[in-house]
Amino acid sequence: MLDPNLLRQTPAELADRLRATRGFDLDAGAITRLEAERKRIQVRTQELQQLRNARSKAIGQAKAKGEDASGLLAEVAGLGEELKASEAGLERVRNALEAIALGLPNLPDESVPLGRDESGNVEQHRHGTPRGFGFQVKDHVELGARHGWLDGDAGAKLSGARFTVLRGQLARLHRALAQFMLDLHVAEHGYEETNVPLIVNAESMQGTGQLPKFEDDLFGLDVGETRRYLIPTAEVPLTNLVRDDILDAGRLPIRMTAHSLCFRAEAGSHGRDTRGMIRQHQFEKVELVAVTVPGESEAEHERMVRCAEVVLEKLGLPYRRMLLCSGDMGFAARKTFDLEVWFPSQDCYREISSVSNCGDFQARRMQARWRNPETGKPELVHTLNGSGVAVGRALIAVMENYQQADGSIEVPEALRALMGGVQSID
Repeated sequence: MLDPNLLRQTPAELADRLRATRGFDLDAGAITRLEAERKRIQVRTQELQQLRNARSKAIGQAKAKGEDASGLLAEVAGLGEELKASEAGLERVRNALEAIALGLPNLPDESVPLGRDESGNVEQHRHGTPRGFGFQVKDHVELGARHGWLDGDAGAKLSGARFTVLRGQLARLHRALAQFMLDLHVAEHGYEETNVPLIVNAESMQGTGQLPKFEDDLFGLDVGETRRYLIPTAEVPLTNLVRDDILDAGRLPIRMTAHSLCFRAEAGSHGRDTRGMIRQHQFEKVELVAVTVPGESEAEHERMVRCAEVVLEKLGLPYRRMLLCSGDMGFAARKTFDLEVWFPSQDCYREISSVSNCGDFQARRMQARWRNPETGKPELVHTLNGSGVAVGRALIAVMENYQQADGSIEVPEALRALMGGVQSID
């Protein structure tokens, strides 16, 4: 959530910034009208409360003197009804303002390039050289179909479109990738391994920005009279672990990692992406989350991106780093780097990790704070999150980049110990 002072004090300027950077239309006039109404009702509510208190005191004094207080009692009753209506009106206006505030995306950092879509993203660097093949390259679906290891038909039979069953050595390779990433981030990068619930409440979804704006993209569950949600990423439960907390400065930065299933009801429908495992309703990721003091979040962002890059480098996968433009960033992000891995079958780089600095945007929604030792006062933390990396896409990248002419798949050196020492699966 953005600083509410921006909405209250400079709504027109905020609207201009959101339009220029995010292509988001904010009705500044509506904000101004609601703010004026809020102030008017709030003043009247306070007046009524003061009048009621004064009349109640007068009633007590009249009764103490044995005087007739019926007129005062009637007046207080009338004030009570008006006060109740005024408080309800104030709550309605506040809710309307909060609904607008919850729907506003984060403002981009000054270092983020302006752009409307992915065409405005800026390449930062590349690592590795795509392999040359002396044979016809197969995509991951063809490679996985060889032994029925990657079975979309079975997934559709069980659950519908965009679900996949993995079997045999390919399922083992998928598991080895997740294990490799977790071990790397814990042992070498200093993250705390965390196991989190896959089902969270609405407060958690709102805290990280999925609600209310993106409810249609989520898998919701009605448990009795309570609405809960399957997580779209472990970012949600990990980040919400500090919700409503005031953290000691000595605890920061907090770095957490989790391997989890992820669920997204809206997985896209972009032609080639509907084939195989590129876009699934259920997938797995190793997530990275950091909580820092504001002055350290930029350096933490760079560190987190580097942790994700090391995964790809140890797997021997060519990739490039992209700085996302203002129009292509996620709702809660103020700055995002994407890592894109090389897919030989598509002859292009595709996203495998997205690492974002959210600043205090999520922290304000969650009321996640730290106590500044210099002032002794609570202040909002900064939160960061990123994929370290998407397990399914890493599997696809390994399959395609390490494929052999006979359809077998060489196992990257970094995974062989986790695969029982085998050098290839065929």
